[in-house]
Amino acid sequence: MRVRAEAKPLTAAIPGGRIGSTVVVEPILCGRFRAPRAYVERAAWLPRLRMLGLGTRRSSWIDLPVPAFLIRHPTAGPVLVDTGLHPSVAARPVENLGPLIARLSRPELEPGQDLPAQLRDRGVDARSIGLVVMTHMHFDHTSAMSEFEGATFVLSEREWHAATTDPRPLLRGYRPAHYDYAFDYRTLSYDSGAIDSYSSFGRTFDLFGDGSVRLASTPGHTAGHQSVICRLAERDLLIAGDAIYTLGQLSGAAEPPLTVDRHNWRRSLSELQIFQRQYPQAVIIPGHDAEHWKTIENRYE
Repeated sequence: MRVRAEAKPLTAAIPGGRIGSTVVVEPILCGRFRAPRAYVERAAWLPRLRMLGLGTRRSSWIDLPVPAFLIRHPTAGPVLVDTGLHPSVAARPVENLGPLIARLSRPELEPGQDLPAQLRDRGVDARSIGLVVMTHMHFDHTSAMSEFEGATFVLSEREWHAATTDPRPLLRGYRPAHYDYAFDYRTLSYDSGAIDSYSSFGRTFDLFGDGSVRLASTPGHTAGHQSVICRLAERDLLIAGDAIYTLGQLSGAAEPPLTVDRHNWRRSLSELQIFQRQYPQAVIIPGHDAEHWKTIENRYE
């Protein structure tokens, strides 16, 4: 695999922060895909085959949400976390996702429910988005990146390396066609001097330098996965990304059947569990929990 896009290191906070700022977070459902329950929580036998649906009727597969998030910062402006499914998926998924992913994941996106359209409904022009944080670069998170060509994309250095050098990207969940553009990519090293701890998380980065949005290293699902901690008026909101697929994984539900590094996944899980115990009032949103998504509020202040 050869990706022509290049990235620059992110070594300091993004301008625009203001000390004492809090943010508003709006979770946005940007499509679904169908999978067996064993895709998100490891089956007791033949876990990898069960995650692909072996021995499971398609009628019993579940709809898994594909979320993105709009963060409204009072001085830095609107920020996105991930991008959801591309608008073209509503009519012809194969064009954006390729034949294999489209066939296996059965993606669904209703017309007008893509991220740019839903941003317009919220009074935000996609062209005004200056910053997009990527939890990681799997296809269901990168699908609509091309819709935000004017933005700066922030991801971890390790994730960029994995997504752009893996010799078999599709087997790792990457689709380079989504991000092989001359965009403004900024990569964060979690080994740099700009990194500090926050609560239970050993490695975090203060995105605007004002404590309102922190990126937290939560590897394991992918080599460089990161989560996002947002400071609301009276509590924190944690966008876990795919560090956990389901909220139940914080309290003993089965692990995912496939991670790139199970040891690091368990370390990240431990940090999330301790955070939940320390801040029981905090909102934690997992990556693909269909039941929990039904309880998600439209807006968190």
